[in-house]
Amino acid sequence: MNRILYVYAKGGAPLEHAFPRIAACGELHVLALMPLPTAAEELWRPRCASITGAYVEAGSGEAIIQEIMCHARLVGADAVVTLSEFAVLAVAHAADRLGLRGAGPAAAERARDKRLMRETWAAAGVPVPGFRRVGSETELRTALTELTPPLLLKPAWSAGSIGQLVLQTPDDAALAWKQVAHALDKGRQVKMSELYETGADRDWLVEEIVDGSTEGWYDRSGYADYVSVEGIVADGVYHPLCITARLPAIPPFNEVASTTPCVLPESLQRRLEDASRLAVEALGLGTCGTHTELKLCADGRTVVIETAARFGGVMITKEVEEVFGLDPISMLVRELLGWQVDYPEQLLIEGDGAAASLVAVPADAAGVPWRTQPTWSPRAVDWSDILSPDSDIAPVAAFDPAPGRDVPVYDPAAGVANWLGVFMVTARDAETLLKDCNAVLNGLESGLCRAGSAEAGSGA
Repeated sequence: MNRILYVYAKGGAPLEHAFPRIAACGELHVLALMPLPTAAEELWRPRCASITGAYVEAGSGEAIIQEIMCHARLVGADAVVTLSEFAVLAVAHAADRLGLRGAGPAAAERARDKRLMRETWAAAGVPVPGFRRVGSETELRTALTELTPPLLLKPAWSAGSIGQLVLQTPDDAALAWKQVAHALDKGRQVKMSELYETGADRDWLVEEIVDGSTEGWYDRSGYADYVSVEGIVADGVYHPLCITARLPAIPPFNEVASTTPCVLPESLQRRLEDASRLAVEALGLGTCGTHTELKLCADGRTVVIETAARFGGVMITKEVEEVFGLDPISMLVRELLGWQVDYPEQLLIEGDGAAASLVAVPADAAGVPWRTQPTWSPRAVDWSDILSPDSDIAPVAAFDPAPGRDVPVYDPAAGVANWLGVFMVTARDAETLLKDCNAVLNGLESGLCRAGSAEAGSGA
């Protein structure tokens, strides 16, 4: 039987979703670089042949590569895989040195460091926004005089929208520098930091915000002006699987929902497929999952935002499975093992039903922070007051904190640190799904308040 080493760090699909699919391909061994979650443990732990903890600090450098290699040899791994953005680069280095399939260390770095990614694309003719590397407040202030505002300041190695701020003038530099540093500290506290690259917190970039628009793209309102193409690179050959749409992000750029299927006309989806192919192929990836974000513009242009050498997070792989019947995680593992994998000839357009990964934050769909701080108790909410008939919502255990705490105040710069929980929403079609996702974002605060009042009235 093949042996698979899964390198765990925060991020990626929940373990209760990922581990059964990985274990179906072989004997699953886990190297945990940070404490494993206890949520839904009864579902994922029995899938593991072994679990070893080797907790590391952010920016561990060569030590983390050696840890992964040592454990891979110990268990006789035929493949090494991770679904976490923060472990992608370390795993790519380890797999390469072990002679196993993987993204490739140089390519993984191009897909991980947002500065290098944009420089690679600019050289290859991939459309990207104007940008500058910044490593100090002084460099940020200079960049603010050279680029056209508004500008987005972001850490080069971050994920989950952590530390992203919108700037208008050079006078914004001093405060923004402090705010992003604070957000990175919060990211470290919740174990959402790059694990291999040393000094990653000092590497930032600032870029022009592309004037996106859904005009000429969607024939209905309610969708964001950017999409993602989910795919797999197999031994250097890119296979786009499908497009996932988004609800408008909450300011500055905090994502709240990924929806499947995309309702854009097929001709436009094919155009996006071509744009994603140009971007992914420029990075020179070996074998890995991909998640490529593209901005839609009013003149029919697309601008590539970024590509990750791993699948989209939260429940995106589950969305693909629900609607299109593809299992991206097991497809990737089989590819890493050198098995035959059947890919769609083209990106898939038509699916069955609709599904979304919906993130709950203490703000409504327009980004207006909640006025109250109700007790977090989503299971006490009467969802029938919010959802359409025949639609369903279920909390994702991996992102489901213990109930009973007061909801914190929304922090625009905190990214994923604002998350209250993640829900899987399913509906009969894309139109109903869009309506339901907005209903949850706009109705959850009052739903929690009603649930709290009901519990107080019953003496619970």
